[in-house]
Amino acid sequence: MLPFGDCTSTDARTNSLRAERKRTMNYKIVGENLPAVICDLNAGEAMRTESGGMAWMTPNMRMETNTGGGIGKAFARAFANEHMFQNIYTAEGGPGKITFTSSFPGEIRAVEITPQKSLIVQKGAWLASELGVEISTFLQKKMSAGFFSGEGFIMSKLSGQGTAFLEISGSTVEYDLKPGEKMTVATGFVAAMEDTCQMEVVTIKGVKNVLFGGESFFNTVITGPGKLLIQTMPIVRVAAALMPYMPSSSS
Repeated sequence: MLPFGDCTSTDARTNSLRAERKRTMNYKIVGENLPAVICDLNAGEAMRTESGGMAWMTPNMRMETNTGGGIGKAFARAFANEHMFQNIYTAEGGPGKITFTSSFPGEIRAVEITPQKSLIVQKGAWLASELGVEISTFLQKKMSAGFFSGEGFIMSKLSGQGTAFLEISGSTVEYDLKPGEKMTVATGFVAAMEDTCQMEVVTIKGVKNVLFGGESFFNTVITGPGKLLIQTMPIVRVAAALMPYMPSSSS
């Protein structure tokens, strides 16, 4: 097992995978609204996930736990309500199989990350990825975009090269925004966007609209160019819909 904060061997394997990327990721997504992704790995291939992300695997998958880039990055993830530690699973002695499951009803979406295409995702959306994909903390340039939009001041950025898997609450709707093209999105519905997109917050106009429209005070505006992934049922809305039916203690 790697010591916490020591990623030397992991970085070496990452560089090797980038240099010798000879095949696309072999995976299968199953389960419909309660999805799982089953990944088939060749000997020596590895996957990275947050602690507790693995559901089942073949016995030859070796696990290593580390901070995913040093203690500073670990604390940054903790500040963003993510897990401090990450697990790396490597197939040893032959092909291996490992499965990751979503933590809530919805969809698992596979995305290809390239040096020319990084992805900004909401916190908690990253499920697992190949070692060539780097996970870092992304800070909104405009503080209001995080404090008032509901998407979060701190998000995650996926860069590098490889296949990554995202947890989407509900289903996914994808838009390819042209330069200057805008999409207004309600609080919590932005799942991911390419880093070429810009995010800003606008207030809902009209007193009656704010007081009686049933929406929040703010909307998020995403401006292209770049892809935008919208989730159809944010988990916070699922929780709000279930709240009236939850048992409560009598006073």
